[in-house]
Amino acid sequence: MNTASQEQTQKGKNTYTFEEFLQKRQSLDWYHDETFLQQAVKHFTGSEFESIHSAVISFSSTVSSKWNRLAEQNARPEVRPYMLHYDAFNNRIDRIVRPMELHQLEKEVFGEGLFSSKMTPWESFVKRMLIHQLGEAGVACPLTCTIGLIALLEEYQNQEHPELQEILQHTKEGLEGDFAIGAQFMSEMQGGSDLPANVLEAVPDGKNYRLYGNKFFCSVAHADYSVVTAKITGSDKISTFIVPSWLPGNKEEEKRNGYQINRIKWKMGTAELPTGEIQYDGALAYPVGPEGNGIAVAVGIVLTLSRLEIGIACAGFMLRAAREAKLYGDFRTVFGKKVKDYPLSARTLKRIENAAARTTAGAFKIYDLFLRLDRPLNPGIPKDQPLEIRKQLFNLRELVLLQKICATNEGAEVLRDAISVFGGHGVMEEFSSLPRIFRDVVVNEQWEGPRNLLLTQIYRDIQRVADWYPPADFVESVLQGASQETIKEYAEKLTDLMRKTVCGDVSDESIQAAEEWDALCDGFFKVYQTVALQEIHYEA
Repeated sequence: MNTASQEQTQKGKNTYTFEEFLQKRQSLDWYHDETFLQQAVKHFTGSEFESIHSAVISFSSTVSSKWNRLAEQNARPEVRPYMLHYDAFNNRIDRIVRPMELHQLEKEVFGEGLFSSKMTPWESFVKRMLIHQLGEAGVACPLTCTIGLIALLEEYQNQEHPELQEILQHTKEGLEGDFAIGAQFMSEMQGGSDLPANVLEAVPDGKNYRLYGNKFFCSVAHADYSVVTAKITGSDKISTFIVPSWLPGNKEEEKRNGYQINRIKWKMGTAELPTGEIQYDGALAYPVGPEGNGIAVAVGIVLTLSRLEIGIACAGFMLRAAREAKLYGDFRTVFGKKVKDYPLSARTLKRIENAAARTTAGAFKIYDLFLRLDRPLNPGIPKDQPLEIRKQLFNLRELVLLQKICATNEGAEVLRDAISVFGGHGVMEEFSSLPRIFRDVVVNEQWEGPRNLLLTQIYRDIQRVADWYPPADFVESVLQGASQETIKEYAEKLTDLMRKTVCGDVSDESIQAAEEWDALCDGFFKVYQTVALQEIHYEA
């Protein structure tokens, strides 16, 4: 090549590379390199720390590298789940087609036996917080639903239905190395979170039931077993059932248990997870829990655990966002300075890091309360319990709801801020996982009760128990460790709001009260998180 040609090919050549950033990001170990998370584990697990730390250290390298690569591959739009309704011989099979990488990730994640009696609750908790850093990734929601199904079967042992014991074994301990996946199908087109509006009918069939009707939002549509709410023929009350997706011997033949999957939903987040519409036409169902008490059973056990898990997920989302935004801020140079060296960017990075730490500390503290209480998943607050136990059970119930609405709301803000640190590259999904995780957290805001529904529930809960648990006492108990000035401020605000028309008819007065209630709940929970963070005594 002559000199002129050489000069021509060199003109405009850009030698800029992201290699340094990419190598650092790919080499990160999400637990080993996260000293704050280790300190939180040490504080809350106490004497268990050494064994849990050792188990998580080896686990984390797999999540941070291999599973993360699989999650990124599964996020590509061309491999998202789709329906194959018929086989080549015109048999209705309703096969949900998913990429092999997702099958591999799912098999390995569930193969860890995260809910097995062989694994301690704290070890499972920390491992799940790491898994959530993948985003939903097609596995986080199935894990969440499975833990609810297991808890339901453990709470209501039923000797008349030995099939339920086998389902419990299959989901919790595995059968011949295979761990089953659970789901929860409760929402219907006319009701959403309004479970009393369910019209799915359960027709008695001996000691079992047959289901007829439609469920409209069915996440984990590929599950092996599902928790389903329905009304028994002739009743206006909701009952709860366990429905196998296939009867024995039929899974291999792809012959479903008396139902069809009409379609896969086209939704904005958790796209790797198939959410379907299901039409039941005589599906065999096993009753679980007291007949006609299905709402209390579903909410008190299944939805409570789902909401608790969403808080853990938000902590995982934020930890990843903080870590990767900080890494990029230290790498990227614009207008002669690194991104982190601009005060506005430094403020954003600090805000992200603080939110991640607070949310993680709060998730640990709530889970610690959950583990310390005996039978924390009782539907309702048992009246025969000592007053102090009833108060702690009530605290847990409200903290789970507060965490659900506050952590998801702040999670969306944190992910959006983290994306902004990357500039234009932040919205490029082949460059960063943060846009995908942002959409996942927005979905979590709506799943298991949207914000306004749960704000209403919290208000009514506090009103309902005021005769034996005054609002000021509730504030003092939950915010123990905060300054007396802060406790007094929130006690007065809460007591005052309980006299207002937050849940009354729409008026200027009630709208203003609703605004104050929303702000109070958000600030109140942030104080709780801050107390939890202070308890850890972490110094960066």
